Amino acid sequence: MSHYGIGQWVDFARDLAPEPDSVSMRNHLAEGCPDCREVEEFFQKLGSVCRNMAGSEAPERVVRYAHAIFPMRQPARPKRSLRIPIQLIYDSLLVPAPAGLRASWQVGWQALYRAGDCSLDLRIEPELQSSRAAVIGQISNHLLPEIEMGNIPVYLKSGKFVVSETLSNRFGEFQMEYEQRGRLQLCVYLDNGSKYVQVPLKKFAAERPVGGDRLNLGPVAGRKKKTRPDTQ
Repeated sequence: MSHYGIGQWVDFARDLAPEPDSVSMRNHLAEGCPDCREVEEFFQKLGSVCRNMAGSEAPERVVRYAHAIFPMRQPARPKRSLRIPIQLIYDSLLVPAPAGLRASWQVGWQALYRAGDCSLDLRIEPELQSSRAAVIGQISNHLLPEIEMGNIPVYLKSGKFVVSETLSNRFGEFQMEYEQRGRLQLCVYLDNGSKYVQVPLKKFAAERPVGGDRLNLGPVAGRKKKTRPDTQ
């Protein structure tokens, strides 16, 4: 007795099999083949579950997690894109500590870049005691702020491979969660991919400070040991 392949049973369950094949497969099931009957029943149940889920929209957080764990791939974009020079306007790690403080703790990193008429506001929020982080950003036109910056492709790349990707909403906002690694670049493609902005992302080592609940994301100035005056 010859059996049918899994691909054929998938088409059969979805009513996509050609009519002659569909008739032959029904006759095959009627002959009592237990192996094919088990495969056919499985894909019938799977098809029913998928049809019931088709009307439900996955939560945005679940979609972000799926993008974060999806295998890296090469980005699909135009081969010829003009890279726009960027200018760093603000970097939270370069801001001096307030006067009188010997040490400071920073949780995350915030920066503002400008490239032509485009402004890119970024923030990285590392997870506590984890190598994972989230990048939150907003793209805007600082010359014409009323322009909507929706559906702009944003890629997080490691070398030539895409780690995560998303599209900005109509306010130019976007968010991606990812596993931290070295030499990550955030790429924003403008004007239908003809131009792009590339920004390096900082990597943070999450540490739990003794007696604290915040991340140690940089060196901390050492404190001088206090000495007691000699007493007679």
